[in-house]
Amino acid sequence: MHSPLTIFTLILTASTLQLLPALALTSCRTSCGSIEIHYPFGVDDGCGAPQFRGMFNCSNDLFFITPSGSYKVQHIDYDKKTMVVYDPAMSTCSILQPHHDFIMTEIQSFIIPPTPDTVFALLNCSIDSPVLNHYKNLCFNFSEHSCDELYGSCNAFRVFHLLTNSSPPCCFTGYDTVKFMSMNILDCTHYTTVVNVDNLKGIGPLDWVYGIKLSFSVPDTGCERCSQSGGTCGFDTETEGMLCLCSASNNATRECAAGSVTADDGRNHYPWKICYTFVLVLSVLMIL
Repeated sequence: MHSPLTIFTLILTASTLQLLPALALTSCRTSCGSIEIHYPFGVDDGCGAPQFRGMFNCSNDLFFITPSGSYKVQHIDYDKKTMVVYDPAMSTCSILQPHHDFIMTEIQSFIIPPTPDTVFALLNCSIDSPVLNHYKNLCFNFSEHSCDELYGSCNAFRVFHLLTNSSPPCCFTGYDTVKFMSMNILDCTHYTTVVNVDNLKGIGPLDWVYGIKLSFSVPDTGCERCSQSGGTCGFDTETEGMLCLCSASNNATRECAAGSVTADDGRNHYPWKICYTFVLVLSVLMIL
């Protein structure tokens, strides 16, 4: 049988633990591999902005998900609001891959589209390709580069030159072209994408940065107010309404209430618990 002192100590300890402030613990991961994850993005359901729900997956590395596949996230600049992704199945200067389309959903094309300084190079095109005929105005030169450079400098693309003993047509174009016309319609066998093209004057294809740069906007939902209160911005998984995620079991609409979900000193947060502890201890003493 436990002594009165032991029972009193256990009750007092348990009650005192209830007085400790609740830390701001949420289930939202803040990184995946080497990539930091902040609002408006999230890999856990209910984290970030609902507009980007289901667009990211974390499996050792962070991937951006579109209808055409998973694209490894290489870098996110939250100040400039840009993200660079890489398609592991895309052809580059050093490797030739089977051709496929780059497809985004309508909402993705609207809220996180490729930037103007991302160029799609359509390679080995037929002379009947629409971008070489009726829609030839969709093709342009960038930083004084030409198709001949790709076919001449890149081992992966040199094969096209060898097969025809000439440089087959190609087209430098923007995202809108591949958004509305598939590779089959464009009648080009392969494509590659290059970022930061404004800085590539005088730089050969071997030193280009291959990938797709996307731009995003941050919804104005009061996230700054939530963050300043110690919370993490998220949303209700059923209604997709904005929530301030304050702890694993306590969420608020706009900000974390003082004392209920933040790591404070706890002195004035739960006065009713102090009364509860006193009454509980007094009752035990009277029974004993």
